[in-house]
Amino acid sequence: MSTIKIVKNRSDIGAGTRGSDMGIDAIEIAAINGKNDYFNRFDFEDVKTENESIYNKVNNSFAKRIEHVFYQCSRLADSVKRNLEEDHFPLVLSGDHSSGLGSISGIKAAYPDKRLGVVWIDAHADLHSPYTSPSGNIHGMPLAAALDDDNLDCQINEVIGETEKYWNAMKNIGHSSAKIQADDLVFFGVRDTEEPEDKQIEKLGIRNYMVNEIRYRGLEACVNEAIERLSVCDIIYVSFDVDSMDCDLISYGTGTPVPKGFDQYEVIEIINRLIETKKVACLEFVEVNPLLDTKGNKMAETAFEVLDAVTKTLEKNI
Repeated sequence: MSTIKIVKNRSDIGAGTRGSDMGIDAIEIAAINGKNDYFNRFDFEDVKTENESIYNKVNNSFAKRIEHVFYQCSRLADSVKRNLEEDHFPLVLSGDHSSGLGSISGIKAAYPDKRLGVVWIDAHADLHSPYTSPSGNIHGMPLAAALDDDNLDCQINEVIGETEKYWNAMKNIGHSSAKIQADDLVFFGVRDTEEPEDKQIEKLGIRNYMVNEIRYRGLEACVNEAIERLSVCDIIYVSFDVDSMDCDLISYGTGTPVPKGFDQYEVIEIINRLIETKKVACLEFVEVNPLLDTKGNKMAETAFEVLDAVTKTLEKNI
């Protein structure tokens, strides 16, 4: 039986707004204030960050701080790979969502011959590449790198030099070329996308279970359908971005809040059902930003509520 290892990745350099590097500490404070000893119960490790690079002059607006994001994702990939090889379950707590590439790369490096499914619980598709990104923020690009698909049909940026070099390096972290197939990627809650991403979703046939569909058809039916879709996969990675939750209902304490999302109970049920398949190899929580929270520490408290609930299911199923 595996043991849970908490991997703390306090990096926010892939985001457009500072503060998600403090999200892990905010979640820990939520546990302490709730008189919950959660963070004393599990071993943990800290991934070294490059957050000081936020002060560097941005050389290329198409992929901001890409050199440092590459190094950060590489370190996280090494941590996830090593923990899996040591029979630990990596429960990753990260800042911005560029980390998803690091986790996916680490899983694939540990299990190069296994087919990896990805469940992306998020308001955003994160399918941009430096060639299509209107912002240059790399937290909107991890799945493009994992799929090794630049979406050149929708190219708006001319990517050359260091940016091109490091983007190609990012796509080859831990395992050369694509880590996942589009058929093995499932979205839950994606509702804030741009045209290049919409075209990718359509072209690649990526399934997106939107909030209104889940509430209309029933959560159990939709999650069971997603599990069936991923039945060809040997292992599954689940990535939970807190902006998948309804910012008006929960909190604006995240970098890119979007209304009309899930509540925490729906997220708990989705993640628990996936864990019960016994295929989940890694789980990640991202994008809690206490600096943007207008309700005290509400987003971190809600994220911890989800974390505590799904960890109980994890302990029974790993």
